[in-house]
Formats: sequence, structure tokens, C-alpha cells
Amino acid sequence: MSVQIDITLPLARFALRVRQTLPTGVTAVLGPSGAGKTSLLESVAGLRRAATGRVTVGGEALLDTERGVVLPPEKRRVGYVPQDSGLFPHLSVLGNVRFGAHADGRAVDAAIETLEIRPLLGRPPATLSGGERQRVALARALATRPRLLLLDEPLAALDVRLRERVLPWLLRVRDEWALPCLYVTHNVGEALASAAHALTMREGRVEAAGEPRAILGGLASEAEEGIENLLPGRVVSHEEAGGITRVRTASGLDVAVTLCPGNAVGSSVTLAVRAEDVLVAVAPVVGLSARNVYAGRIVSVERTGVDVTLRCALDPSGVEVLARITPAAVAALGLQRGGPVWLAVKSHSISILGGPGRAS
Repeated sequence: MSVQIDITLPLARFALRVRQTLPTGVTAVLGPSGAGKTSLLESVAGLRRAATGRVTVGGEALLDTERGVVLPPEKRRVGYVPQDSGLFPHLSVLGNVRFGAHADGRAVDAAIETLEIRPLLGRPPATLSGGERQRVALARALATRPRLLLLDEPLAALDVRLRERVLPWLLRVRDEWALPCLYVTHNVGEALASAAHALTMREGRVEAAGEPRAILGGLASEAEEGIENLLPGRVVSHEEAGGITRVRTASGLDVAVTLCPGNAVGSSVTLAVRAEDVLVAVAPVVGLSARNVYAGRIVSVERTGVDVTLRCALDPSGVEVLARITPAAVAALGLQRGGPVWLAVKSHSISILGGPGRAS
């Protein structure tokens, strides 16, 4: 189901002007604060009455000011999750999820199962953790059976550890509900893990659009701290004697992580590695305690704040990994674009995000 956006919205400092045809699946929207990302989502959702132009989902117009079509928010069938979750404090979790579902009990049950919130249904929002609130907000959006999902930095208010726990549920929503989705984020890793398409915005305009890795260079300097490397995969085995769990990524990369027997063999997981935890060498590595060593080449070298971010493609899979090191290390190792490189990651430096993973 394709989404076509051609809208204009006057803002205080500039006019938002976006004209894009989005492919099916998740489109990540990135850019600096104040670029107009939230205003774009609000315009699509019908929350900005001054927005003009045209928005269609699957060929049906939600907005077409030339033809006098301006559907109110409740008629657009758009699921919207704001940064602060927007839960109603006077309703229980179940009341929040049911709100707007139009007595569609099957949709409510499906949303509850997807986000695994059944144990929370009787609780008020004030008693929930930040991660639980975002899961409930996602469930509420899904329970309306939307034809388009809008996520406005759903992990921004969470610390890195909580992001690691909530992200798998976002990936499950993507895989199980197959909705077109606009996903605003500042985090490059989230975009790479969740989206097949990305937009970068600045001052109300789209600067670049395309496959997320293709435009990553322009995003790295503006990325939030957090997990930059996220790799989906499946659990292959547990080796209790060695204290490791083996995971094979979707691209065929074999990775050893700290033993995690709670994730069944065959279950889907996402591996998370911070760029600063990736060790870099310019020659084959021997005699190292790190269990994961991969050869590759440097795709780009970019100064990001006080550090340098390397984007490296591993052999032979082509999987790209970000590594963050000091400028001094770049100079000492003579690192440059196109050069060979060996990357090493300790098993303890890899988080396995598999809270909602299921064996298949």
C-alpha cells in the first residue's frame, strides 16, 4: 500500500514542503531538531488544519484541498504514537487500548498479543515504566486497525537500556502487521534496524531519500548516542560449557554472544553493538580474547564530534558495521576509505534483544 505525500504547511521559521511517494514498509525520517519532522507527521494525521495539498494511502485521499477533501483525524484511520505516549491517565491499560477501536475486539486482542501487554491490562498508566507505556501506546494505535502508522520518536524518552528492551516490539509490529509506517528518529541504528527507506529533513525540506545505508554518511554526525549497530538474526545454538550463544544473522554472519538460554534455538532476535565497542585492526588478529573477528574494508571515514566513525563492509556478506575511534587512532593506523580492516567484538559487548522473539 503506497503512500503519496504532497503537502505545504506554514511554520514560524519556514514553510514545511514535502513531496514524496513512499514505498511499502517502514520509512525512517531523520534530521536535526526543528527540521519539521513532527509537523510532517501531524499534517498527515490531520492534526494541522493549516496543511494544504494532497495525502493518499493506497489511492484513497486523506487530504486533497484542491478537491475539497479534508478528512478529520478520526476518519483517516491513521495510528499515531507521539513521543510521550499520550496515554489517558484516567483509563486503565485496557481502556487505553480499546479507545478508538470501535468495538473491534479481535483487533484489540491482536494488538495485546503482539505487544505482550496482557499482564498490564488492569493497571493505570501512572504505574507503568517508560518502556511499558510505549508498548501500550503502540497497542492502542494498532487496535484501531490503521492503514498507516506514524511513530514520532517512540524511544527518545527512554535510556539506552530501555531502548534495547522496547525495540524488538517495534520490529515485531513491522513484521506482523505489515503497515506502511513513517518513523521519526534521531538514532541511526534504529533506522537501519527497522526501515527499508529513509528521508533526511532540514528546515522543512527533504534533503535526501533512499536506502538508509546509502544516506548514512549524512546522518552520522547528527545521531544520538546509543546503539548504532543492529543486526537481526536467529539463535543457532547454546554452548553451556563455553558460556556462549551462537546467532546467525539474516546475511549469514555467525556471531557469538554471552550465553542466553532464555532465547530458544530458532527464535528471532536482534543483536545490538555500540560503535565504541568495536575494536579496529589493520592486520589479521590473533591471540585475542574477543570471540568475533571479521575481515572487511572501510567504506567511509567521518569525523563525528570529538571522535571518528568508520563505516565498514564485512567480507563476504557486505554487512556494514560502524566503529567509533579517536582521530589519533585513525592517524596511527593509517585508516582510509577503501583500505582493509579487521573488526573484533567481545561477546560481552553484544546485547541480544529478543524479549518478544519466538521460535519458528
